[in-house]
Amino acid sequence: MFKITQLLTLSLLYSPVFAKTTLKQSITPTKPNIVFILADDLGYGEVGCFGQEFIRTPNIDQLAREGMLLTEHYSGSPVCASSRCTLLTGKHTGQAIVRNNRELGGWGPSEPEGQFPLPQGAPTISTTLQENGYTTAAFGKWGLGGPETSGLPNDHGFDVFYGYLCQRVAHNYYPTHLWKNTEKEMLKGNEDWFSAHQKFDEESSFEEYSAATYAPDRILEETVAFIDANAKDPFFLYFASTIPHVALQIPNEELDLYPLDWDEKPYLGDKGYLPHKRPRAAYAAMITRFDTEVGTILAALKRNGIAENTIVVVTSDNGPSWVGGVDMEFFKSSGGLRGRKAQLFEGGIKVPTVAWWPKHIQPNTTNDTPSVFWDWYPTLTKVAGAECEDTNGVSLLPLFAGASLPERGLYWEHGKVQAYRQGEWKLIRFKKKEGIEVMLFNLQDDPNETSNLADANPEIVARLTVQAMAARTVSDDFPSFLDREKK
Repeated sequence: MFKITQLLTLSLLYSPVFAKTTLKQSITPTKPNIVFILADDLGYGEVGCFGQEFIRTPNIDQLAREGMLLTEHYSGSPVCASSRCTLLTGKHTGQAIVRNNRELGGWGPSEPEGQFPLPQGAPTISTTLQENGYTTAAFGKWGLGGPETSGLPNDHGFDVFYGYLCQRVAHNYYPTHLWKNTEKEMLKGNEDWFSAHQKFDEESSFEEYSAATYAPDRILEETVAFIDANAKDPFFLYFASTIPHVALQIPNEELDLYPLDWDEKPYLGDKGYLPHKRPRAAYAAMITRFDTEVGTILAALKRNGIAENTIVVVTSDNGPSWVGGVDMEFFKSSGGLRGRKAQLFEGGIKVPTVAWWPKHIQPNTTNDTPSVFWDWYPTLTKVAGAECEDTNGVSLLPLFAGASLPERGLYWEHGKVQAYRQGEWKLIRFKKKEGIEVMLFNLQDDPNETSNLADANPEIVARLTVQAMAARTVSDDFPSFLDREKK
């Protein structure tokens, strides 16, 4: 099998952090810049510094050597929209506005775009930072409101937005358009719309699933332009990449970073999304592409002389996908953890996370204190010297200084499943036709959740259930099987 070390020479061609750059004289704004980089469906085990052996991620790995690995960091949800809501609003899914994916339209080219929107006036990281002197920008995938809704990024604290408003549209890396603030930007050479959900047949050609303009190229160009234009003032940059969310689409020159013999047969679209002639190579190349995006952003910070005064966080919105041609077993995508995207097992919500902040975070450090997406609101506002709205989170600044956090409960719900972690114990409750199935795991002894200890520990189950139910509120917009129990 083609090992990661054999890819070094090729992958360095695509890794700007390793390239020579001419640095401008250092610029030091009064407040640190904040760069938050979010992958889409990147699994806990899909990055080199978290144990990946076959996919090249040199830029993220270098950040880890120069910063801190958060090895017990959790996303806000096992799916896109609700996870992003917890990140930006600081509320877990027991209290969040958005608690699941909910579409505003269908799949055709003329369908309304967007998902359930954030309401007007909802407190967000971006609004707080904007009110405290930061220039704010979001690039990539939004997923919290479409055109002509209350959920537009510009109405929630972002001075600049460029990318996909709608996560359904983002299934295609060659869309007809992206959004620049509230205006459509039509993409050159992408005039002919095609579905991101097709099956291969005898009349198909794999070349049908591409076009002239690769959307991540445009999104990254706009991101770098923003850094270059705003280097003299403190800024908050939220870069929400669409990668590696399927469909499998990657330019051929990047696909060829990975070996032909990985793929004995093509993926024909039988598990959703678009077919691909080399699915394993395509998926690996997409993750390397995400790593290159990280490297390009770091290179722009260094070129402008502001890297030393910037905190950078790299993480993922949830665990890895299991459809669309993704081979989780081949890449060990969940890093040995049970579960994947759309599940509340560890593999669905524990995400690879690196924090980098020169002179504030000691290089090559690791922290295994449980932390979670809704902690970033209080953390990043404290970085900015600001006060945040009421959140479910706590500041992670003590972790960056080598201290610990008080033990606390962490809450999730998704569809017909509820999860709650306190200390080494994790409770999961499933709604079934015949009632509620309960699982209890000791994550210290059993991090892969192989042994259900619920029957042997009824008192722990009872205690955690009470704590979990006390943590949530009823939502009229996202009704749950838990509502009756709460009442």
